[in-house]
Amino acid sequence: MELRDDLFFMRRALELAVLGAGSVSPNPMVGAVLVYDGQVIGEGYHQQFGGPHAEVHAIASVADEALLCRSTLYVTLEPCAHFGKTPPCSDLVVEKRIPRVVIGCRDPHSEVAGKGIAKLQAAGVMVTEGVLEAECLKCNEAFIKSHTAGLPFVTLKLAQTLDGKIATSLGASRWITGQESRSEVHRLRSIYDAVMVGEATVRADDAQLTVRHCSGRNPLRVVLDCRLSLPIDSKIFDSEAPTLVAASSVFSGSPKAALLRERGVTVFFVDEHAGRLDLRQVLVELHQRQVLSVLVEGGSRLSASLIREELVDKLLIFVAPKLFGGDALSAFAPLGVNMPGQAVNFSFGVPQFFGHDMLLEAYVEA
Repeated sequence: MELRDDLFFMRRALELAVLGAGSVSPNPMVGAVLVYDGQVIGEGYHQQFGGPHAEVHAIASVADEALLCRSTLYVTLEPCAHFGKTPPCSDLVVEKRIPRVVIGCRDPHSEVAGKGIAKLQAAGVMVTEGVLEAECLKCNEAFIKSHTAGLPFVTLKLAQTLDGKIATSLGASRWITGQESRSEVHRLRSIYDAVMVGEATVRADDAQLTVRHCSGRNPLRVVLDCRLSLPIDSKIFDSEAPTLVAASSVFSGSPKAALLRERGVTVFFVDEHAGRLDLRQVLVELHQRQVLSVLVEGGSRLSASLIREELVDKLLIFVAPKLFGGDALSAFAPLGVNMPGQAVNFSFGVPQFFGHDMLLEAYVEA
């Protein structure tokens, strides 16, 4: 019975955790539930970066504090053990004499990493770990990768036809998918730290890359413009959202960089190999700027380069019920030239539907 209850209440904690999407990065999303005698007496989630953590909100929501010393706390991520922008949550749990804590997964942050659990156990708190661990790890996949690999979590988003085409033979790509799918892409933008494209995509569509079809924050816009060739009046250089431009270090002295900075655009330079930017260097730079997650909305060349260099963690493929056929552009056409005979393997999740379109989620297999 206890395991079934643990699963039930941890699922509720996960539902709460994702309410912080788009608001707490670079902190993790965390949900917490307090249960007494099989009944929820308090709930909370991390709502805003720099604000109180989930455990604090959950404890504060309990009407009768006397029940805490006989309650169980369910939390999706190990309670913190260090002073950051807020005091340690593990200390608060001990102070309130909560006798049992059920944890979804450990926190990989170097200041936590088991220290929160150790502090609870040293105070006599009974700790149960690993309840819905896979789901809790997925909830914070970007936070976890940032603290274990030193790189952002990269999701490659594509919209294609049934025959795998992302544009017609004339290069037209608007609109492959329907309005429902486009709204979902805008929602995704609102929960990712950054959205990244190549200069060809910006040039073709005069892309703005802001959130317009739903409520939510605008992501950081990252443009890969090797030679700083985009027009200065491109929409992506407006003041609607912060913008970073990555360019070749060969052009570090370009007057264009100064003009972009005057418009409030950040320009940084990385190495160039065979006319292409070093994508790993770009991601390292973003990590140093506390970007945990990147949604890539580029074309076939950028998509293929990221796959080839093993920098993609997840694919989101919107498939429209259309056929382009003929010489239409394929999503990963450049891969065939550079990776003959090599397979890139993915594992699929459960498909979702947005209007007439199907969304496939796939993770790169290690």
